[in-house]
Amino acid sequence: MKKNNFIYRIYYEDTDAGGVVYYANYLKFFERARTDFLRALGISQSELSQKENLVFVVRKCEVEYVFPARLDDEIEVSVKVKKISAASISMEQKMTKSEKILSSLDIEIVCVQADNFKPKKIPENIKNIFDVR
Repeated sequence: MKKNNFIYRIYYEDTDAGGVVYYANYLKFFERARTDFLRALGISQSELSQKENLVFVVRKCEVEYVFPARLDDEIEVSVKVKKISAASISMEQKMTKSEKILSSLDIEIVCVQADNFKPKKIPENIKNIFDVR
């Protein structure tokens, strides 16, 4: 299974009045890591949309908040592909600080046609890049 980790810094704009990351902003860090993960694999989402008429959209996600991330923290966000089916990818993500879990996310991403958002099979060349065993 493929797993990659990405480092981010918590900025003032990410926090609430108490200096803690606002709960919805955790999803932004998870999204950023998934995008960086795809880039690291050589997958450009803008090219997929323009050249192959496909985009990946979130079908469902479940997030667990364990411990707060705070202003100026350096966090690490991991991306792990768990399963790939014909048109969807299931992933597990974790946000940590100094190896302490702050939050975790289980997410299902679906491949759809960019012009009409109807489900579309994930091309084999993309499935092969993920190398899920």
